[in-house]
Amino acid sequence: MQEVRNSNTVEITEERAERVVLAAVEEGITESTGDMSHRMDELESLAKACYMEPVGMVIQRLETVNKGLYMGAGKVQELKELCVRLEADLVVFNNSLTPSQLRNLQDLLDVPVMDRTTLILEIFESRARTREARLQVETAKLQYLLPRLVGMHEALTRQGGTSGSMSSRGAGEKKLELDRRKIEHRIAELQRELKEITKEREVQRSRRNKGRLPLVSLVGYTNAGKSTIMNAMVDRYAAGEEKRVLEKDMLFATLDTSVRRINTGDNRDFLLSDTVGFIHDLPHSLVKAFRSTLEEIENADLLIQVVDYSDPFYEEQMKTTAQTLSELSAGHIPMLTVYNKADRREGASYPRTVGDKLFVSAKEEASLDLLVGEILEKIYADQVEGEFLIPFQRGDIVSYFMENAVILKREYKEEGTLLLVKCHPADREKYRSYLTETGGNDAEGKIE
Repeated sequence: MQEVRNSNTVEITEERAERVVLAAVEEGITESTGDMSHRMDELESLAKACYMEPVGMVIQRLETVNKGLYMGAGKVQELKELCVRLEADLVVFNNSLTPSQLRNLQDLLDVPVMDRTTLILEIFESRARTREARLQVETAKLQYLLPRLVGMHEALTRQGGTSGSMSSRGAGEKKLELDRRKIEHRIAELQRELKEITKEREVQRSRRNKGRLPLVSLVGYTNAGKSTIMNAMVDRYAAGEEKRVLEKDMLFATLDTSVRRINTGDNRDFLLSDTVGFIHDLPHSLVKAFRSTLEEIENADLLIQVVDYSDPFYEEQMKTTAQTLSELSAGHIPMLTVYNKADRREGASYPRTVGDKLFVSAKEEASLDLLVGEILEKIYADQVEGEFLIPFQRGDIVSYFMENAVILKREYKEEGTLLLVKCHPADREKYRSYLTETGGNDAEGKIE
């Protein structure tokens, strides 16, 4: 809370958002400023996603960053004066800072300093809802902090005792070692807990695999519209308000991987997973910490890369997605590229398909129809036809096909039920003794 005083009253107002100044160095003085402008816009969006209020911005162009201060000394002084004038509470830098840079900048600026990685970690921490997500974020934060303990408490690291003494270790150094041990111990605890959750997830995944339902994963840059597509499919094919996921026009609106069963009819169901979005320079510690969650991507039969087609820098965002998928060893999985928000792009023609590229607006039914049709064509491309004559006493086989195959024809004959189906090759092989001659097998011996 904040007190606002005048001569007669004391009024209590709601606590205001942190006022932040954004800062960056653009390396290479001959480079274009267009890309940096985009990066700073993204940093501003990240700050807002962390419920901060950007009030100013400082960018310096240098051949290389200053090793001690990140920026030049003169620019740091200019940044300090700006913070005073704008009453800023915090400075956020667009790159990861070394421990010495962080310490030096805080000493000179007299305000707290945060780098891009820490900002993203803060956002993840505020968004984490499930136990698994909270454990993953805490692990990533501690792993990022651990190597930065050295040199962060200069006053605490002074040596004590007499020269040459075996006990010359000072209180500060002991404190530093204790902090390090506590963090290492906590990381080990977190990793043990995450391993248990991973085992549970593997059991769930194994159960799903037994059902032989294809898994389709939505991937892509943060805020490209993955959750919008997920909710559109849930509303249409998996009715139930409780099955919807958080959908908000904000970076990293959701972190938790959600898996929903999509029932499109004709026994061609599939599982659809919505995963955490990617971003340029996504901290490696986060990718590592969220690996168990992102394994839904690695196990997918089809990836749907959702692209914000209205963003002028969508091609750069696609490169970031490709790089992250490569880190996850998922670059080999078949993919459909969905250029979403085509309604916001002037002159764009949609919905339409060009090879493995779809141009859509996720909030329109025609686009959803096109997308679902393309998904089904991809994931059920290996289905084969078979004509089976199944004796009446084997109603269990008929029930199985009714639930797990596309029924093209059904007739009742004297010998049993005649089914013409499109099914998984393994099912055709399993029940090959019931195939008719037309269906690709000797009719002899199909009646038990």
